[in-house]
Amino acid sequence: MSKWKKILIAVSPLVLAFAPTVLTAAEKLDLMRETPVPATEQIPLMDFFRGTLLQEPKLNPSGTHIAALVTAGEDRHILLVNELKTGKLEGYDATGDNDIYEVTWLNDKRLIFGIAAQKWAGLGLFAADVGDLRSAYPLLQYVGSNLIAVPPQKRTRPLMWIRSGSLNAGQGAGVVATMNTDIRSGKIVNLVRAGASGSDVADAEENNTRHIASSLNGPKGDFDTGFLADKDGELEFGLTTQNGLTTLHQLVGQNWEKCPIDLEEIDVLGHGNQRGQIVVLGPRQDGKPRALQFMDGGTGALGEVLLQDSGYDFNGWLYHDPVSHNIVGAMYDRNGPKSVWFDENYRNLQKILDGFFPGLVVRIIGSDEGGKLFLVSTYSDRQPAVYNWVDLEKHTVGLFKKSRPWIDPARMQPMNVLKFKTRDGRQLDAYVTLPAGASKKNPPPLVVLSHGGPWARDNWGYNGEVQALASRGYAVLQTNYRGSTGYGWMFPKSDEWDFRKMHDDVTDAVKTLIASGSVDATRVGIMGGSFGGYLALSGVVNEPSLYRCAVTISGVFDWEQLINDNKFNKYDNPSYGRLILKLGDPKNEKQKFDSISPVRHVDQVRVPVFVAHGGDDPIADIGQSKRLLSELDRNHVAHESLIVGSEGHGMHHLDNQVELYTRIEAFLAKNLKN
Repeated sequence: MSKWKKILIAVSPLVLAFAPTVLTAAEKLDLMRETPVPATEQIPLMDFFRGTLLQEPKLNPSGTHIAALVTAGEDRHILLVNELKTGKLEGYDATGDNDIYEVTWLNDKRLIFGIAAQKWAGLGLFAADVGDLRSAYPLLQYVGSNLIAVPPQKRTRPLMWIRSGSLNAGQGAGVVATMNTDIRSGKIVNLVRAGASGSDVADAEENNTRHIASSLNGPKGDFDTGFLADKDGELEFGLTTQNGLTTLHQLVGQNWEKCPIDLEEIDVLGHGNQRGQIVVLGPRQDGKPRALQFMDGGTGALGEVLLQDSGYDFNGWLYHDPVSHNIVGAMYDRNGPKSVWFDENYRNLQKILDGFFPGLVVRIIGSDEGGKLFLVSTYSDRQPAVYNWVDLEKHTVGLFKKSRPWIDPARMQPMNVLKFKTRDGRQLDAYVTLPAGASKKNPPPLVVLSHGGPWARDNWGYNGEVQALASRGYAVLQTNYRGSTGYGWMFPKSDEWDFRKMHDDVTDAVKTLIASGSVDATRVGIMGGSFGGYLALSGVVNEPSLYRCAVTISGVFDWEQLINDNKFNKYDNPSYGRLILKLGDPKNEKQKFDSISPVRHVDQVRVPVFVAHGGDDPIADIGQSKRLLSELDRNHVAHESLIVGSEGHGMHHLDNQVELYTRIEAFLAKNLKN
């Protein structure tokens, strides 16, 4: 047994109380195995979906410790800290069906992290010191949908809060995100995205908390969308949404002043390199992708352009120097991953790292303040992330940890880029993964796998769901349809909410691939989760001769129903106003909502449908899938279903994931293999 596995068992005495359950699950799912199965055996579905052994590794400022999240048992994430010099490991477990996420160093010894229940409900923000992680205490906790600061005299170990029931997740289903932590002062600005009525600045260095929500209120009483700090962690901007429109306000003294920025045209991405400066995705330009550039938040004046790609809107994240906190680089996706450095030292370092790891994508994920020790991630379309350390002073490189050591890259299949034309003449990207042995003489069945969002995208790289399908003999097509991030500049802004055109883009990509002769045109299925589930049902409603089956996971099938579901919490969550603004009022646009709601047209479905959903889904209510199942019954459409009451948006517990994809594997085999 590795020392990593031992620490998962020894991290807390309370883990022993759960030992029988953990051991039974481990024997059933073979969770103790960290090596690939023999090449003569089929890869278990579990291997594609089990939690990464390690994720989010982060160096402390002096480079003496690495904190990371590791997977305990089937799928729980716990905190593990590794002292690099001695190899000593220390862990912290939130116990029960609770997970730790978003770990950040405040200084060399203190960590902050969030805890979530049942994979989706935020419990709060906690702090702990290396050497005494088990004495972690809450800084902020959810009470209903609000984040409330916890006074020092009431701070207890998280376990005590959970046992006593004092922590109420309520409707706070969003992630507690921390931004711009200042490791010198230990000050945190909490960015609220779960409908909280305000935010708190928690001084974790001094174990004190001061409220700002009562004295620094925004328009109409609160900021319901978020806050933004400057590069040193000082609160500077707030975002509020009214009637679907978001506005930016700057904190000037003790007052909030509205910024003259149209956030329908400008996207705020983060703080700049000086007070009052923000980084934005600039306004649309005719025939050009949008630019990543600085802006004066107070005046709205655009500044220096950091990056303007020739073919893609910026759709990634910014890298900040650990000492100056200035922006020194940007990572984003074209049809493949791209890194751009604005600092010559980092550009030279990237070249060195690329030489160390030929044929792989190399991403710098952190360093010590001295710029001597770096953590890097390497990956490809067949290799899951591998974390390495690079010591520039000693000119040495070493393996820190493989995220999925049970995956053999040699048995994974390459992901290729497919360019396709939309029916209005634009060129978009899709990714095609073919199974082993596929050829034009032996074309495989095809699964069209549509991403959710829709304002997200598919990326080139290792994808467990894709590789699972390929391992079972299916070609997989992933389409970046209009609305996918990076492609917005090509289309009218109204297309961001044109769901029928998104459906058409997926159809055009499928027909382009079929025309290539690489797949069997008579054996095509469509599958997706969330908005991808919507596209799956839309596919078999509107293209009855193209697909032989569909799989939906946590889908939305009636937009009027979604709007009505959001109406009940419209004062706590801006989603309702946004949907009304962009889609219109269903009462006044009946024909439009009929056309974009495929559940109303199940009578057009001629193929089997598999429906999966979580009973506690906070995003797409379970009622969406129950309605679909009822319509499938009424119209005598063959169907199967998997409803799991304890799951949220999608299946996140490993046993449920394995059951889901075992069922999907059998469903696809029945409908596409013959």
